[in-house]
Amino acid sequence: MRKTTTRTLLAAALVLGVAAGPALTPAFAATSQSAVQVSSPDLSAVIAGLPRADATAALVRVGGTEGAWQGSAGVHDLETNAPADPAARFRAGSVTKVFTAATVLQLATEGRIDLDRTARSYLPDLIPDRYATVTVRQLLNHTHGIPAADMPGETVEEWYANRFDVHTPEELVRSATAQPREFAPGTQQHYLNIGYTIAGLIVERVTGDSYEHQVERRILRPLGLRNTYLPRGAAEITGPYNHGYQTMKLDDGTTGLRDVSEWGTSEAWAAGDLVSTTADLEHFTKALFKGRVVRGPLLEEMFTLPKVPDFQSGDPAAFSVGLSMKKLGGREVWGKTGGRWGYNTAIASTRDGARTLVYSVNATDAKGQDMNKTALRLMVAAYGLPE
Repeated sequence: MRKTTTRTLLAAALVLGVAAGPALTPAFAATSQSAVQVSSPDLSAVIAGLPRADATAALVRVGGTEGAWQGSAGVHDLETNAPADPAARFRAGSVTKVFTAATVLQLATEGRIDLDRTARSYLPDLIPDRYATVTVRQLLNHTHGIPAADMPGETVEEWYANRFDVHTPEELVRSATAQPREFAPGTQQHYLNIGYTIAGLIVERVTGDSYEHQVERRILRPLGLRNTYLPRGAAEITGPYNHGYQTMKLDDGTTGLRDVSEWGTSEAWAAGDLVSTTADLEHFTKALFKGRVVRGPLLEEMFTLPKVPDFQSGDPAAFSVGLSMKKLGGREVWGKTGGRWGYNTAIASTRDGARTLVYSVNATDAKGQDMNKTALRLMVAAYGLPE
């Protein structure tokens, strides 16, 4: 067997953002001065010493029948150095996709959306002929073959300069579908936002209501997620939040940290604009896995991987409808990661809910090529190394 480094093993697990390993003990010390090691089982040691180069704060919750732990570390902001607020709101990034998928599956349960119908049949004025066979299910499991929308900018500095630009979902879909398809629908998998942008528009078309209101009335209100909301493209986070910072070139030509807490989210919309808290996301994760969000047989769509290869790596598909899976430590662990500038987020659980993980890391390298070190170590501390 080819030797694999620890870093490579971790990278293989980071599509999901979790790894599986030894059982948790029921309690950990809230703070620790232990050295942070990738293989350390001590969650408190992982976040001790924040802020540091890769992150300014971290909020973590682990739950389930195998034990529970909560912790926070770091600072609210770098000007006052006040302690991070453990109840703070943050940008959850692509964790939004789980909420969108659950909303579509609820509508499918009600017979208002058919997963096997084409997206064009719902949006004939928006989806062109070259994508006429793409189904709703393919939008949700990333096997649609539609490329990403063409967005301005190639560097974080350019994206920062355009951070307040407003993009409509229709504009994004037209940009994406004007391009040639990446592959025949249903033959490969490529994780992109555009499928969920189209799914959000289908929700609006079949309900005659806004996507945001549908998520609110179907998920946020019934579960009592009072600190979770969809910002409708707003650049500011309402309510208490810990500031997010990103490493980039500054105005004087040096490289340093810039406060990126205010950043428009219209280009993400139904694929990545959710704002939440660790408490709300933990409650949502437990409810989802217990069948309280998507009821009935359609919940299995979230735990079914398409049998196609990944478009870029050729590996087996890792994404289902809304979630992703890795078989780790002899069992399946499902979850979703998300990234917005200044913030990294993850939710994860074993299928039986024995162990759940939710974190928000105020990462200074969010949306970078490599996994943020603090986020990676939290995953390993919660679940252990992958096989």
